[in-house]
Amino acid sequence: MQGNAPTPDGQVADAVKGNWVDTYAPAWSRPYLRLSRADRPIGTWLLLLPCLWSLVLAILVDQSLRWHDLWIVVACAAGSWLMRGAGCTWNDITDRKIDAQVSRTRSRPLPSGQVSVKQAVIWMGLQIGLSAAILFTFNLAAIAMGVLALLPVAIYPFAKRFTWWPQAFLGIALNWGALWAWVAHTGSLHWAPVLLYLAGVTWTLFYDTIYAHQDAEDDAMIGVKSTARLFENETPKWLRRFIVATVTFMALAVLTALGTEGSPVKLALALTAPWAMGWHLTWQLRGFDPENSDRLLKLFRLNRDTGLIPLIFLVVALFA
Repeated sequence: MQGNAPTPDGQVADAVKGNWVDTYAPAWSRPYLRLSRADRPIGTWLLLLPCLWSLVLAILVDQSLRWHDLWIVVACAAGSWLMRGAGCTWNDITDRKIDAQVSRTRSRPLPSGQVSVKQAVIWMGLQIGLSAAILFTFNLAAIAMGVLALLPVAIYPFAKRFTWWPQAFLGIALNWGALWAWVAHTGSLHWAPVLLYLAGVTWTLFYDTIYAHQDAEDDAMIGVKSTARLFENETPKWLRRFIVATVTFMALAVLTALGTEGSPVKLALALTAPWAMGWHLTWQLRGFDPENSDRLLKLFRLNRDTGLIPLIFLVVALFA
């Protein structure tokens, strides 16, 4: 176990070095921004990207790019930042005693004493309130989908206590935007975003299993479950399975959305999205080393680029 004690200035141990929170944010705001993981932006990207996949695919289907779609993009970006922050705050409230026992997390604001539980609850409520204000500008179906998203967010922090698959619960919560953005654009659900959502869930299983290997030793000592502990030496085999599942679900989502009667050029470009994403995931797998925490964190953060790759191909297909 490595001794990542709280630093004198309150920086979190696994924060991005030189991040804007620790460098530029007012001192009074830093503990709250750290609760929201604003010093670790990768999570916001992982929440946002499935939203954008789904929106672009929905526009590809009906070939109707409207000014309202720009507001959907803004709402997805703001909502991803706010709801990721609210979810992380909730996670830290529920896990504060566990975090105090894990080397990587004991420097977080609650276990290190930078904020109280009451202050964290108020901060979480503020973020949810701002998210709700954005959500209520959309159609009733999108509002319902947004409210329903709170359920997996609320459950996720407890998953590690009762299942070996908390990463699956994270995937269920983190990729909800793939369903929401489609509904925000079209007003109803479809099999294509459901398949895209499943691709996001298996992608989350891939990258968060890698991430969880950082804490496997501490988790074993305190009895916290994870896929990293469940798979152990079999992790590479499972990661390959998640790659195959992600590529398959995304390809099926594209085929279900676009069919074979539309533009073959658009279909070919859109189908390149899961193929290219799969290659990037396979390249990550080649660098997997469960004993190297720094390498694990770098691989996890690389998944921003992994998620951008299919988005680029979908956008190119849209304008082809």
